[in-house]
Amino acid sequence: MTAEYESLTVSEKNAVAEITLCRPELLNRFDAVGEAELAAVLREIARDDGVRAVVLLAEGRAFSAGGDFDLMLEVNVDLPARQAALQRARDLLDAITHLPQPMVVGVQGAAIGLGATVPLGSDAVVASRNATIADTHVGIALVAGDGGALFWPQSAGMLRARRHLLTGDPLDAAKAYEFGLVTDLVDTPDDVAPKAREIAGRIAALAPLAVQGTKAALNQLTRQRAGEVLETALLAEGVTLGSADLVEAIAAFKEKRSGAYVGR
Repeated sequence: MTAEYESLTVSEKNAVAEITLCRPELLNRFDAVGEAELAAVLREIARDDGVRAVVLLAEGRAFSAGGDFDLMLEVNVDLPARQAALQRARDLLDAITHLPQPMVVGVQGAAIGLGATVPLGSDAVVASRNATIADTHVGIALVAGDGGALFWPQSAGMLRARRHLLTGDPLDAAKAYEFGLVTDLVDTPDDVAPKAREIAGRIAALAPLAVQGTKAALNQLTRQRAGEVLETALLAEGVTLGSADLVEAIAAFKEKRSGAYVGR
C-alpha cells in the first residue's frame, strides 16, 4: 500500500489488508473525502495480488454516522456539487461490488445510512451487542439511493428491507443478527477487531483460486441486482438532495423537533 489517506489508515499483514476509518471525532462520517478515499483504497487493494482478504474497522464509538449534513446542504443548492456527490456514491458502490478479495467488516457502534450500506455490501459483518444498524435516509427526507435499496433486501429479505428502509427505524445488533444483516455477534466492542481478523485470516489461508472464484460469482449476482435498481435509486436520491424537505429535515433534526414537509 503506497497511497496516504486522510480519513483512514491501511496496512497489510499475512495477505490481509486492514482498513481503519480513523476520524472518530467526526463519528467517521462519509463526507466527500471519506467516501472518495474508501473507494480509492478498495480499488488499490483490488489491484494487489498479494492481498487475499480485507478487514474494515473503525475507531471510536461509532462505525460511521453516515452522511455529512454540511455537504448535504451544500449540494442542495449547487447542482454540479450534487452531481459530483452522486458520482462518488457510484464510485464507492462500484469499488465494493468489484472487489475481488473477500471483505470482513467490524461494527463496534452505530452504523447509519451509508455507514450501514458499506458493511452490508461486504462478505461478513462482525458486530458487538451494543451496535446499531439503520438506514435513516427517509428520516432526513432522502431516498435510500446510495446502496440501501440494493443491499438491505439481499441481506434481510424484501419485506424486512421495506419495513426498515421506509421508516428508518434502527436495529440493535441482536435483531440485525436475527435478520441476516450481521453474520457474527460478539459481546463487546473490544471483541470486534479480533473476530474480524480471525475470519479474514481463515479466508486468506484458503486456496486463493477457489476463494476468489466464489467471490467473483457472488459479485456478479450483486452487480446484476445493482444494474436493476441502483441508477434509479441514485437519481431519485438526487432529486431529494435538491429538495426543500431536505433543508427542513436537517433543521428539524438540529432543533430536536418534528419536520413539516411539503413534498418539494
